[in-house]
Amino acid sequence: MSLVTTSVPNILAIEDDPVLGSYLHEQMQRSGFRVTWCRDGGEGLALATREPFDVVLMDILLPGLNGLDALSQLRACSSTPVILMSALGAEADRISGFQRGADDYLPKPFSIAELRVRVEAILRRVALERRYQQPEPMLSGGLLFDERITDVYFEQRWAGLTPSEYRLLETLQRNVEEVLSKPFLYQQVLRRGYSRHDRSLDMHVSQIRRKLKSIGYLERQVLTVWGKGYRLSAVEAG
Repeated sequence: MSLVTTSVPNILAIEDDPVLGSYLHEQMQRSGFRVTWCRDGGEGLALATREPFDVVLMDILLPGLNGLDALSQLRACSSTPVILMSALGAEADRISGFQRGADDYLPKPFSIAELRVRVEAILRRVALERRYQQPEPMLSGGLLFDERITDVYFEQRWAGLTPSEYRLLETLQRNVEEVLSKPFLYQQVLRRGYSRHDRSLDMHVSQIRRKLKSIGYLERQVLTVWGKGYRLSAVEAG
């Protein structure tokens, strides 16, 4: 996994209005940002979860997937700062946005100067948090956990975990050999309530198993305890 960062902030703008979207793209690039612009909520969510952006600018009324739902899904796997943009002025809409994990809310119409100031404020805050809240990597069971990049390292190889996969594995290792229930893990890791028809947690476990195996880590594994949940357990020699 590359740890190289760039001095040019990388912005994702999700805005379906062609005039405003084009204006945002042009003006923010003139202000010194690298800007990716898309017009669809589903496409924007895919980009935000796949690529490393510093800030996401997201309209609420989007085709395909509205901004609030896209934000909820993004927060399940990413802490990238999000500024919601909307002509909706109702207090309930602003509250809903913040409850789902928005970092700021900018009502339309707005000026590029105000948007730039808000983006820069978020970037300063993130930089300070990274400077003063950098936990040292933790070695557990031969596996190095690095909170700064939300990944694990073994024998010169990174596993390539997503933020949600890292949180799940880190939660299990903090309670090694203890069975953790699915409802508990949904709240702690995915940050939502448990539904027996929701297979998200099972998919994350499957991916963790695959990725740990791919880097040759066999000392511990995530075990399924049928009817109860999961536990991280040492592999018995046999």
